[in-house]
Amino acid sequence: MLKTIDINTWSRKQLYDHFTKFQDPYFGVTIPFDVTKAYKKAKTNNYSFFGVYLHACMVAINNVEQLKYRILEDQVVCYDTINASATILKEDKTLGFSFIDYNENLEFFLNNLELEKQRIQTTGELYPPKNGLDCIHCSALPWVNFTGHKEPVSGNKESVPKLAFGKAVKVNDSLQINVAISANHALVDGYHIGLFSELFQKQLNK
Repeated sequence: MLKTIDINTWSRKQLYDHFTKFQDPYFGVTIPFDVTKAYKKAKTNNYSFFGVYLHACMVAINNVEQLKYRILEDQVVCYDTINASATILKEDKTLGFSFIDYNENLEFFLNNLELEKQRIQTTGELYPPKNGLDCIHCSALPWVNFTGHKEPVSGNKESVPKLAFGKAVKVNDSLQINVAISANHALVDGYHIGLFSELFQKQLNK
């Protein structure tokens, strides 16, 4: 389900008109998150650590309306639910693209992630059979503790937020991950990334 935003009466109309003229309207920031409790939860329950923090991320994404906006055929729409399209590493060290259905229930979400991992390992297809704008594009770089990150740009009109999760590193008595997030400035401002950041850390602490 999605709703269409009336651009002409939208409070962001001037910002939208301004940034949609840009060749690359995306802005990005890299934010450190404390994943100490998320890591402990994963190890205690034999869950995927990636799955646990990705689920926390998706809960946050789905609670910030502006991160659910997309540009579809020159209209702005808002999806009810945003899913995760993550790159999954294959045994030969190449990548496959996934589409992981979001569920508020962690175990249901982890099961959806596992099904996508199995599909990618057993198929030669790069793209998932299910795809759309109702997702975020994300990847994990657990080998690199990056402090900056740049996503590829297709050259087409894009509106899907992009995230990258870095290596988990010890900082004093905590475990931290740097997370890069970039979004189309026609739809999203730094304030909304701040809301996401607060919600994401709150979920990680549960």
